[in-house]
Amino acid sequence: MKQLLLGDEAIALGAINAGLSGVYAYPGTPSTEITEFIQTNKVARERGIHSRWCTNEKTAMEAALGMSYAGKRALVCMKHVGMNVCADAFVNSAITGVNGGLIVLAADDPSMHSSQNEQDSRFYGKFALIPVFEPSNQQEAYDMVASAFEMSESLKVPVLLRIVTRLAHSRAAVEVGELSAENALNPSTDQWVLLPGIARKKYVDLLEKQEAFQKASETSAYNKKESAGQKLGIVACGIGYNYVKENVGDNADILKVSQYPLSPKVIKAFAAEHECILVVEDGQPVVEEAIAGMVGADYAIKGRLTGDLPRTGELTPDSVAKALGKPAGPAFDNAKNLAGRPPQLCQGCGHRDVYTALNEVLAEYPDYRVFGDIGCYTLGALPPFKALSSCVDMGASITMAKGAADAGLFPAVAIIGDSTFTHSGMTGLLDAVNDKSNITVIISDNLTTGMTGGQDSAGTNKFEAICLGLGVEPEHVRVVVPLPKNMPEITRILKEEIEYNGVSVIIPRRECIQTAARHARERQKAKEANK
Repeated sequence: MKQLLLGDEAIALGAINAGLSGVYAYPGTPSTEITEFIQTNKVARERGIHSRWCTNEKTAMEAALGMSYAGKRALVCMKHVGMNVCADAFVNSAITGVNGGLIVLAADDPSMHSSQNEQDSRFYGKFALIPVFEPSNQQEAYDMVASAFEMSESLKVPVLLRIVTRLAHSRAAVEVGELSAENALNPSTDQWVLLPGIARKKYVDLLEKQEAFQKASETSAYNKKESAGQKLGIVACGIGYNYVKENVGDNADILKVSQYPLSPKVIKAFAAEHECILVVEDGQPVVEEAIAGMVGADYAIKGRLTGDLPRTGELTPDSVAKALGKPAGPAFDNAKNLAGRPPQLCQGCGHRDVYTALNEVLAEYPDYRVFGDIGCYTLGALPPFKALSSCVDMGASITMAKGAADAGLFPAVAIIGDSTFTHSGMTGLLDAVNDKSNITVIISDNLTTGMTGGQDSAGTNKFEAICLGLGVEPEHVRVVVPLPKNMPEITRILKEEIEYNGVSVIIPRRECIQTAARHARERQKAKEANK
């Protein structure tokens, strides 16, 4: 049976049909739809497949590892920068090994459509010394999930599944297979205690598996060679294979790579058959650099490092055409006469009222800085508010404000969203409390994870208790309702807490207007159904 699926949906359905018992994730574009699909899938609900959102990617990775320890198949999903958050558990999971199959899904975002960098997660697979799968289309994305679970269980290692935005958010017809049973509960009898004496032995075990990983790549159905007698050899990785085929059809010599590690034997044999190799990969020049190391400095290799393909941004059919010496396709410039529409906060959003009040109060302080964080409220850096001085990574607002205050900056204000606070902000607040740092923290609480579509926020209705538990003085944990009519109260409280020499927390709380509208529709629908 065929279904029209997003790449994310194909992975989700592939996991369910492969006997998944739990998905663990923190929302992050372009990976979010995987977990959302599982949450609403009928079979997943009937089976009781775990699919609640986690507080951050590290907790997700560790919970998935725990499910694997119990013998069940688990999937952990995140966007590429989430790999940085879970890196400790991820790298160590290669040393502990796994019991039930464990897939780590990393959704990379070349061109930074909704991200702060172009990080390539294939480096993490190489760093952890584990197999990596990289589908070229939605059908492979579906099929690879079952293959990855099987490899994970047979070789007792986690497997990294790397996709990119263009695959995650495009649709194709996918041939869907049969539903498999879940694994039985079967807790590991192996020792997963990474004391140095045990870890050293397990690391040797991991190194001894590298040959098996390479053999699996050499015989993989996802890696194949196509020959047409050309002098140029093309190594096409993942989604890049589609752009190559769109330009050359069957008239090219192509080595398709969708499963790693690379085999030096295969690469050297392919290089020997051609005068030059063009490496087409979406992301950073991972394969290009690896091939250069395998074939030597005198062999001609083209790709991102040589400028034949752009060094930054995602691949396109046109950029690949240029690298192949072909003319680009017709240009579509229908938008040339349209006015630019930069992103902005929704009209009626509570964050707008927060920034309006903040700008009014801080105008009295010539040396102020506002340290921002990751979320839809980051748009406060843009006109008309221009309110933020920084935004680096999840949770950095509080710790950067603390460091600036330690240096003598006043006032140092941090603004962080509710979901981001529980993801990575709580530890920074504890540091600030322990140091009695002179900072003002604004936890802008819209009761949801707004930027990624309104998923549940881990700390909803808990923020006052969390702040008090971390040691913030009760009289300096203030809650306001961000509405224009409350502006005098909000500005007064902001002034009072900025002037307090210590840690203050202000929580402006009002539901996101998008989720509020959705909830209103749901209530109306339920009311009509009960008539």
